[in-house]
Amino acid sequence: MERPTPKNDEIEVKAVDIIVSKSDEEGNIEYANPIFYKLSGYNKRELTFAPHSILRHPDMPKVVFKYLWDELKKGNEVHAFVKNMTKDGSFYWVLAYVRPALNPDGSFRNYVSTRKIMSLTARKTIEPLYAKLLEIEKNDGIEASNQVLMETLNEKDFNEFMLELNNA
Repeated sequence: MERPTPKNDEIEVKAVDIIVSKSDEEGNIEYANPIFYKLSGYNKRELTFAPHSILRHPDMPKVVFKYLWDELKKGNEVHAFVKNMTKDGSFYWVLAYVRPALNPDGSFRNYVSTRKIMSLTARKTIEPLYAKLLEIEKNDGIEASNQVLMETLNEKDFNEFMLELNNA
């Protein structure tokens, strides 16, 4: 599937919008709810078994997804702000909560992600932070970006930082 060219049109995520998806161990979409399709602009046929990364906006620093995948592989849940890109190149911001789901025997079943509206307060902090991290990645690599991210957290847990920002 060809990725769209980003454009500066924002899709509004409303407070009632709860986006849900499930994916396999590689991040390929196995299920999504109707609001996911509506916001993304893709239909079920286009997204089923497509990688979640199809929605990744180029404004997103790689370090955020590195952190997310490192934690998920350890069996941990993650809260992170994500800027997604729609089928037509528009964008929308969300607070994503991603966790591994297990079978009754403890084996991996899938990853479940729910996404909701991002607060204006969080956005005022996250947009410049992500732009800074992205610039550092371009110039000095993902490890340098990670170092700046960890310094920004100021010894707070990543999830705690994200949740506090959204609730501020």
